[in-house]
Amino acid sequence: MKLLKWGVFSTALVLATAAGAAERPKTVEDLWKIIQIQQNQIDALNKKLATKEENPAAKQTKQPAPSNDAVKEVARKTDILSQEVEKLRTALVIPEEKKLKSVYGLGPAASKVYRVDKGLSIGGYGEARYQNIVGDKGSANDNADFLRGVLYVGYKFSDSIILNTEIEFEHASTGKSGDVSLEFATLDFLIDPLANIRAGLVLMPMGLINLIHEPLFFYGNLRPEVERRIIPSTWRENGVGIFGEILPGLTYTTYGVNGLDASGFRSSGIRGGRQSGSKAKADDLAWVTRMDYTPPSLPGLMVGGSAYLGNSGQNQLFVGRKVDVFTQLYETHVQWKYRGLKFRALGAWGHINNAGTLSAANRQTIGKSNYGWYTEIGYNILPLFLPETTHYLAPFFRYERLDPVASVPAGFADVPNLDREIFQFGMEYKPISNVVVKADYRNFSAKQGSVPDEFNLGIGYIF
Repeated sequence: MKLLKWGVFSTALVLATAAGAAERPKTVEDLWKIIQIQQNQIDALNKKLATKEENPAAKQTKQPAPSNDAVKEVARKTDILSQEVEKLRTALVIPEEKKLKSVYGLGPAASKVYRVDKGLSIGGYGEARYQNIVGDKGSANDNADFLRGVLYVGYKFSDSIILNTEIEFEHASTGKSGDVSLEFATLDFLIDPLANIRAGLVLMPMGLINLIHEPLFFYGNLRPEVERRIIPSTWRENGVGIFGEILPGLTYTTYGVNGLDASGFRSSGIRGGRQSGSKAKADDLAWVTRMDYTPPSLPGLMVGGSAYLGNSGQNQLFVGRKVDVFTQLYETHVQWKYRGLKFRALGAWGHINNAGTLSAANRQTIGKSNYGWYTEIGYNILPLFLPETTHYLAPFFRYERLDPVASVPAGFADVPNLDREIFQFGMEYKPISNVVVKADYRNFSAKQGSVPDEFNLGIGYIF
């Protein structure tokens, strides 16, 4: 009798699961309603069985014992039920994986939280590299480094309030110059497609790499030098601002943030002035804005630019006096993806006021102006030979030109070794869309002095 009851119960639940397959429960409340319905059916069945046992006429009619086939059928349905319940339980806790896609200009893995229905979202990326120094190494050594392992942890409180964070573990261990950092942590208040609010530790919306810096979305094992020295990456500051879409394809982002700290400026660039949200000096503030346009009639094309303006003195003394150190940085960019072709170009220019005072205080030449530009192209060649393949194999080439000391303050010497050209070529292979293997060679040419070439081999992943 117990076997028969369980068989009927299993059949009922399997049929209910099949009937609701087109609209699977999304919350615990939905699952509880289904359980209540099934419980009511069980109670009704129990009443019928009890009535039959109390009816003498029913006792005279003996039910045949379940056959082996019947037992197997009940076992099969029980197994199906167990699988469906497990799938449902898992779906309620871990949402179904959706195709990674960029949202609001962020990297695809960083955008996962915007695409879940509600609750927790986890993503991430990582990259590792072997570097061989070619030619006259000087003080440089061949090295192998797990550059970074990153976790994106987000939480969708509601359709309009979203938390998004990036936690980065650099160089594998805090015991060997590695560290753990909060790369960004923002609360988004989604109000209207035209204007939304973002506050917290924000990524500066400049260039092509600072927002989308996951290893599967740039060529080579190392980010372009222009987007490391002239536009420092990863660059983030505490701030608040708005973002949205003005017209179809025309997007903007603008923030008010704490300014840079000029005491960290060096001949090699403003990178050391990033405060990264850590007890940031905020006597001087800054403004950064960006606009991008992706013409609906030209899929794959994106053009845009950004600007940063703000004082960097932060109420500090430089050789006995306070100076504003007004800092400007502008960039423009274009990206075109067409079938297997990917093309990028970016140019950046910056200017620093009171560079002479700053150079004296920091004991090295700080450029009054700086500039850099690069262009790169790659093409997925595999479809030429294997039209049905889902793998990706692209040779690429990049050219960079940069000088962080483009103009020198009076009384200070130029640093011609930093005035460089970089020729880079390589190959990247993606067996699946979430994993990449890269190899590249970089040739450096300086206006004065020598910089050793390097060969890099690495891997990267996102999820």
